[in-house]
Amino acid sequence: MKNSIFENSKNVFLDSVNARDYIQLDRVSTIYQSLKDSVKKPLKMILLYGKPGTGKSMFLTKLYHDLSSSQKVFIYQTPILDESEFFKSLARDLFEVKYQGELNFTQFMLIVNQNLKEDSQVPLVLLDEAQLYSSVQMEKIRLLSDTRTVKFVITLHKTEKEDLIAKEHFQTRIWETIELENASSSELKIYIQKKLMKANCFDSANMFSQKPVNLIFKLTKGNYRDTNKLLYTLFDIYSWYYENNPSNIKTDVISKKIVEMSAIQTGLINA
Repeated sequence: MKNSIFENSKNVFLDSVNARDYIQLDRVSTIYQSLKDSVKKPLKMILLYGKPGTGKSMFLTKLYHDLSSSQKVFIYQTPILDESEFFKSLARDLFEVKYQGELNFTQFMLIVNQNLKEDSQVPLVLLDEAQLYSSVQMEKIRLLSDTRTVKFVITLHKTEKEDLIAKEHFQTRIWETIELENASSSELKIYIQKKLMKANCFDSANMFSQKPVNLIFKLTKGNYRDTNKLLYTLFDIYSWYYENNPSNIKTDVISKKIVEMSAIQTGLINA
């Protein structure tokens, strides 16, 4: 196995969010289809929640990629925490209105009413990391959704604090809630192998029997982000070993030692 294969395999697990990197698993695909179906319903707001690393940002990115050619959809991957800048961005994106100076919620709603067209398609706004918005800003987003002039899909981390935020602001407004979870051990194996095969790293994909995957699952608890970080480091270590000491490394199966070394480097276990 050439060292370049390990380098290519490492890059497969770069920490990035790209619709092209979406991996189709049965349960995940079912949830994603449920999200797409929910968008078609006359709902004011859809909540997508789960622990960090369960794929919320990937879902939003893929949704934007799949829908942007057929409807007005806008994605805010980085929260705009300044309220005036947030509403100025919405005015520009939704209505092509470039507002000079400060723009508050009341002024923005005037822009909405002035530019609203009958029978026009309701634009879809995708807000990632919504737990970063202030309570006041979230309340204004809720009020905007109540007008049915804009439909929102928002993501929240699943923690006790964010559960309270969701309950406080959206309990009576959200018509659909979708939860994302970590992968099971069997799903994790499919995820790893599909990611590698998608990048034509077939030799690396064949190294993952169920036994090393079970160890990876034990360390990451099936969290996609932690798995990506672990495997990026794992292939980096393999690349180094192959470059410096190729006779002492097996390339037919994932080494338990290297998995554990990777886990130490990524902070999943203590040295």
